[in-house]
Amino acid sequence: MTNNGCASDRIDTEWKGSGKSLNILLTGGTGYIGSHVAVVLAAARHRTVLFDNLANSQRDVVDKLETIIGQKQTFVEGDVRDTALVTAILRAHAIDAVIHFAGAKAVGESVAKPIEYYANNVKGGISLLEAMNTAQVKNLVFSSSATVYGDPHYLPLDEEHPVSATNPYGRTKLHMEEILADVVRADPSWHIANLRYFNPVGGHDSGLIGETPNGIPNNLMPYIAQVASGQLPFLRVFGNDYPTPDGTGVRDYIHVMDLAEGHLAAIDFLMTRSTELNTFNLGTGRGYSVLEMVHAFEKACGSPIPYHIMPRRPGDIATCYAKVDKAADLLGWNCRRNLDDMCASIWRFQHRTADERSFALASAPEGCDISSRR
Repeated sequence: MTNNGCASDRIDTEWKGSGKSLNILLTGGTGYIGSHVAVVLAAARHRTVLFDNLANSQRDVVDKLETIIGQKQTFVEGDVRDTALVTAILRAHAIDAVIHFAGAKAVGESVAKPIEYYANNVKGGISLLEAMNTAQVKNLVFSSSATVYGDPHYLPLDEEHPVSATNPYGRTKLHMEEILADVVRADPSWHIANLRYFNPVGGHDSGLIGETPNGIPNNLMPYIAQVASGQLPFLRVFGNDYPTPDGTGVRDYIHVMDLAEGHLAAIDFLMTRSTELNTFNLGTGRGYSVLEMVHAFEKACGSPIPYHIMPRRPGDIATCYAKVDKAADLLGWNCRRNLDDMCASIWRFQHRTADERSFALASAPEGCDISSRR
């Protein structure tokens, strides 16, 4: 369980790693997951370089990380498809390992913009591998996704479950996993961990960093938070006739700080015990329904969440949750936070973000539109 609080020294974690301080490049390092991983790596005394083009994040995340961590952070703005720039960063900072988060990540958007997704996620991944190969940095943690599994054949989903991504986003992740497998077959000196995320939610205890969607949220919990704060009128629940206890869809939600600690465990594994290529599920191993998440958030925010039942969406599945034994056995990693922790951290971040925006609006010169500021 985490403690509540908003102090700059709140970066504690049980996952201290091997003890050796490493230089680690985080592509997409100012994004939702990357920023939380930066906090956990700092707690383990690793040095990070945050690399991001700020397409899905904001520059002030670096300032917030410096407040949480208590020291200056190295940030480089750029695109992972700029192979020469990435190569130069790897060499200049004597990088030991890379965690690759950078990429586009919305399933619905990927259906509408497949070329953009393949260009970002696959071309970007290949560019990174070219840079790493040139700089002779061959330790990589890849941010993959449970979407590679497609429709479940059985539950819980283990790492041996057949893969069959059903949308362009999932296929970009699957293609990258296949490319990484080819890389280690050709050159066994590479050490790579594919981390298949389930549904990350929540934020850091400080309330300074969390999930900040652009526009109307695609994910359930930011949507619920915006309904709770009055930014949206109600939650749309797609389907209440699934074969689940309350009829709504069930998913495996994992606190983002637990997920971040999984990356630290993966880095330790790569540097000390890894053999070429390994794939791990990162989830809690149990599912929560949409209505369970709604009621848990009502407890956190102290008010009811209005919702409307809508028809099922085509392609949605009833239930999906992970089998996480492999990560527990090989990485020594387990989730430490529960559903109440997830909801409390989301509400804390929502409150803090709303306060910051109110202050910015009050401080803006008359006639100045701050809505388009990064």
